[in-house]
Amino acid sequence: MRIPALFAAIAFGALGAVSSVADGGPQPAAAASGSAHDYSFTSIDGDPIPLAAYSGKPVLVVNTASFCGFTDQYRGLQAVWERYRDDGLVVIGVPSNDFGNQEPGTEAEIKEFCEINYDITFPLTRKTVVKGAEAHPFYAWARQTLGPRNAPRWNFHKYLVGADGRLIDAFGTATGPATRKVTAAIEAALRE
Repeated sequence: MRIPALFAAIAFGALGAVSSVADGGPQPAAAASGSAHDYSFTSIDGDPIPLAAYSGKPVLVVNTASFCGFTDQYRGLQAVWERYRDDGLVVIGVPSNDFGNQEPGTEAEIKEFCEINYDITFPLTRKTVVKGAEAHPFYAWARQTLGPRNAPRWNFHKYLVGADGRLIDAFGTATGPATRKVTAAIEAALRE
């Protein structure tokens, strides 16, 4: 089941691009303390994914959904993963049903969908809440760190975490993972 192209176009227009911190977008007066390395997810298979395990590597954390007008961004995420993983980049997909009930499946269904349709080999987490009062602690920290303007407004919102655990940037849904804006930020993070 796919979202009609018209809906995707409406969502794209309504969402626009989230302001990029690196582009001088608004930043909160006082950033949150701490590091992404303070947080952990649970893999889609039930194993822990402590972000501290990726210390020394940049990490792209993306909330995903299987039945979204932007689901095809899985292709770009896999391409970015394949292009930069040997240089140290880690991509983590975070399935979430927070936007439009577009990730209704179980973990097994999500994993199968990703493997069959997109040949996904990067790590996926269990289905996770990424917005509101029940948001996963990483997402609550990221929102506090970069401000609400850089919080997920839809599926396929991207956070780039530096090798040192600091939150480098956020990219809204409309900015695909393989765009020059994202890959340039990844390349800069890999050089740090």
